[in-house]
Amino acid sequence: METWDIYDKERNLTGKQRNRGDTFEQGAYHLVIHVCLFNQFGEMLIQQRQPDKEDWKNMWDITVGGSAIAGETSQHAAEREVKEEIGYTLNLRNSRPSLTINFENGFDDYYLIESDVTISNLSLPTEEVKQVKWAS
Repeated sequence: METWDIYDKERNLTGKQRNRGDTFEQGAYHLVIHVCLFNQFGEMLIQQRQPDKEDWKNMWDITVGGSAIAGETSQHAAEREVKEEIGYTLNLRNSRPSLTINFENGFDDYYLIESDVTISNLSLPTEEVKQVKWAS
């Protein structure tokens, strides 16, 4: 079971946590990250989700996305998700999100990164990702 830290509307940690799937209390928010990897030609690495995933089966999506688990910063969550989903090591320790989108139950940090990833070097498929490709 995935556990998430809860933030207030100003993005301060509240000290509370909730499990994925639990109902949010009013004024409770969680952190989600997305990473978009671009190559030198301006193409984005996109992923096709596995057919057995609960949501968006076999659909194409941006490079990587997911929720931060309890104790993670935005950067740590992004690094972990990239490693888990496509097997690529990314260092975001000195990076800030390119943009943050506020949504009903949280904050969604987007990292826009230029990195000429060699697809054949990725450990695919993974539990979440069926395949990847560069797309304009």
